[in-house]
Amino acid sequence: MTFDAPALRRYLRDHIPLAAAMDIGVRAADELEVTLEAPLAPNINHRDTAFGGSVAALAILAAWSLLHLRLRAAGIANRLVIQRSTVDYELPIAGAFTARAALAEPARWEPFVKLLQRRGKARIAVLAALEYEGRIAARFSGEFVALTGH
Repeated sequence: MTFDAPALRRYLRDHIPLAAAMDIGVRAADELEVTLEAPLAPNINHRDTAFGGSVAALAILAAWSLLHLRLRAAGIANRLVIQRSTVDYELPIAGAFTARAALAEPARWEPFVKLLQRRGKARIAVLAALEYEGRIAARFSGEFVALTGH
């Protein structure tokens, strides 16, 4: 299943002002991965490289988007929040960059959904690779909590 990338871009920009400020685009979105992109100019730091906060934000938004789209496709109304995250920065980013997010353990999806439906709360882990010029520049790991009835 492929999701509507332009609709996701509009949603992010309309509901998360930071996404618009960062000039985030959606490169691809399906049930396995979401890839977001961002240009350097609105995300630049004093060293002419990507600001670490922008790098982390793009990863969080890609991971959140993957879960948001999958839960919406499953017809599960929810509130989705990040609980914890880490980013390992490996290379400076001196141009446009992407964040490609996927479930850390795809086999955990069904148990996650069942727990969410039964208890109204569930957690799941997402990973993202941040790429610049075809190389991994940073790695993200995050855990999200979904809540129903809110």
